[in-house]
Amino acid sequence: MPSAPSVYGVLHAVVPPLARAVWRPTVTGLHHVPATGPVILASNHLSFADSVVIPVVVPRKVVFLAKSDYFTGPGLAGWLQRAWFEGLGMLPVDRDDTKAAMASLDTALEVLARGEAFGIYPEGTRSRDGRLYRGRTGVAHLALTAGVPVVPVGLRGTERLQPVGARLPRVRHVDVAFGAPVDPRGRYDGMPLGRARRLLTDEVMTAVQRLTGQVEAGTYNERPPDA
Repeated sequence: MPSAPSVYGVLHAVVPPLARAVWRPTVTGLHHVPATGPVILASNHLSFADSVVIPVVVPRKVVFLAKSDYFTGPGLAGWLQRAWFEGLGMLPVDRDDTKAAMASLDTALEVLARGEAFGIYPEGTRSRDGRLYRGRTGVAHLALTAGVPVVPVGLRGTERLQPVGARLPRVRHVDVAFGAPVDPRGRYDGMPLGRARRLLTDEVMTAVQRLTGQVEAGTYNERPPDA
């Protein structure tokens, strides 16, 4: 007897075609995303909707981490919200708990060990001024530990799709560009780990900047208290 379809399977069969029909995103470089096997998709971050746009245009499941608050709402509305995020392949993380945030890296490694795609925003939080901020080295930690390639992703226009404070996405055109994979395997042997992480992260962020054309801020982006 065939098993019942998963929430992800049902939503992924419906949401991406519908969203692409409404938003009509321009997508380039999708061939850089491997069809199978572990891979990290490292993107700039302009909007909450980024974590919806990327899974919509990528034909395979992409796992993102999302605030645990989105998974704990009460009643029917809470159940629907939880089903929506789980259906998009998102996993909960408590961003205000330092230990839990560090454990999220272990969660990401588990995703990669299963041969899945993991999505990450090296900037850490959304850019509120449109600039590209310096990448944090978690992306390099994952890539070097798991021995997997990183595909840079450049998003443009998603800040208009769902501006800060907007509850629902709007109908706006967006561009999604995927760059050539950055493969760290065998390139940093014998190098101090901290330096290797920094160099790899900077290489990924340079590739993202080439895809987006954003002005580089040159500093880290800090999450506002109310974000």
